Amino acid sequence: MLIGIVKKNAIMQIDFALEAERRHDKTPTEAIYEGCLIRFRPIMMTTMAALLGAVPMALGFGAGGEGRRPLGLAVVGGLLVSQFIMLYLTPVVYTYMAGKAGRAG
Repeated sequence: MLIGIVKKNAIMQIDFALEAERRHDKTPTEAIYEGCLIRFRPIMMTTMAALLGAVPMALGFGAGGEGRRPLGLAVVGGLLVSQFIMLYLTPVVYTYMAGKAGRAG
């Protein structure tokens, strides 16, 4: 679940950036910046929905909740860390790779 959410969000950021580069003749830096601005709200909505859904499990509520608590903590922690990394690392890697492709081509 965590990998799917992060992967989908990163792909959508890059897809929006590529579209901005191709259709609106933007530089890679401008394009990924625009993609990040456009996709930030949907990314946060998806993340918060999954995160808030796992909070009761992470807190150990309900019958047998203490047995499911480690899974809940892993989901909440994984979402927080992976989304933070994805939001900052995807634009950096995109810009770096676009620069490499520009010099090679």
